[in-house]
Amino acid sequence: MRVWPHRVSPFEHGEVVDAAVARSRRVGRSAWLGRVGRVGLVAKGVSYGLVGVLAVALAAGAGGRATGREGALEVVADEGYGKALILGLALGFAAYAIWRLAQAIFDREGEGTGGPGIAKRIGYLARAAFYGALAATALTVLDGTEPDSSETGRARQATAEVLGWPGGRWLVAAVGLGFLCAAGFNAYRAFTQKFEEKWYVDDLSARTQRWLSGLGSVGLLARFVVFGLVGLFLLRAAYEYDPQEAIGLDGALRKLLDGAYGEALLGALAAGVLCYAVFCFVEARYRRV
Repeated sequence: MRVWPHRVSPFEHGEVVDAAVARSRRVGRSAWLGRVGRVGLVAKGVSYGLVGVLAVALAAGAGGRATGREGALEVVADEGYGKALILGLALGFAAYAIWRLAQAIFDREGEGTGGPGIAKRIGYLARAAFYGALAATALTVLDGTEPDSSETGRARQATAEVLGWPGGRWLVAAVGLGFLCAAGFNAYRAFTQKFEEKWYVDDLSARTQRWLSGLGSVGLLARFVVFGLVGLFLLRAAYEYDPQEAIGLDGALRKLLDGAYGEALLGALAAGVLCYAVFCFVEARYRRV
């Protein structure tokens, strides 16, 4: 007797879809993804701490280096603890990327599907891509392969390539405006301190919370300065059609050092970067992830 294949009715198909959606939501809101996010925040804090320490040392005339996070990995690679630290940071960056990806796909933050919510989720996706690339860079440093150039060098190479495209000048300008928007968002967070709304602080005194919030605001203002400088010089590169105007984090630090009162300005910004590193650790401990 011939057996006809079973056809899924529309009702059964709907049940399958609903079950898949429910399962994805459970995965997206699982506790283990929260723990992954905390690991990623710790790695983020350590990486900014390295940049801040090197910049403080440079401003104080004690060696140091004006570098971004990738350059900081190269500096510590030759230390006795360097390999273990870089491996830990690579895993931490990957964890951060996974957490941000989950936020973008599963909407762990509850941003919704409206315009602002979609924009934030796209931002989470961009951060996932960036930290995934940073994890890969850390592994290349661990393998003994140094990056082709500094952050500023790569920014200039990418800008030169994009400027050669049709409408490339406008694309570079758009990226510059994106950095300025990110700078403004960091300033907004610094002054409003809305990040406190995502903290579990029941076991903190009001005074301790004010101190931690203050450190977070100082750190976010340091990021405002860095992103603002990167954005302004990208706009300048687009306007002057000159990729050599583009800079990265290391270039932003050097711009301050080369100006009037350079050591003082660099030291102040480096202190702000260290405050942001502490803010990342606070987020890893108290943030709802």
